[in-house]
Amino acid sequence: MENVIQLVPSEWVSESLLMTLTGMKKNTIKTAREKCWMEGREYKHVSADGEPKDNSACFYRLRAVEKWIENQPPALPRAKSA
Repeated sequence: MENVIQLVPSEWVSESLLMTLTGMKKNTIKTAREKCWMEGREYKHVSADGEPKDNSACFYRLRAVEKWIENQPPALPRAKSA
């Protein structure tokens, strides 16, 4: 019998784990970060020296991103072409 290990993500996850858990694409995450999300609420820049810059790696608050996804309005139906 094989051992099964189940991991539970922490409150803050890396971009690659966010992509795996939500199915979001890299550009979707980047656009949401630039236009919709607030630093400290949905994401944080982090750095080893404790002084992150705008180009530092980001971590994402998984529950806040899931809530953002849940609150998205329904897509508008596309016009049908003849």
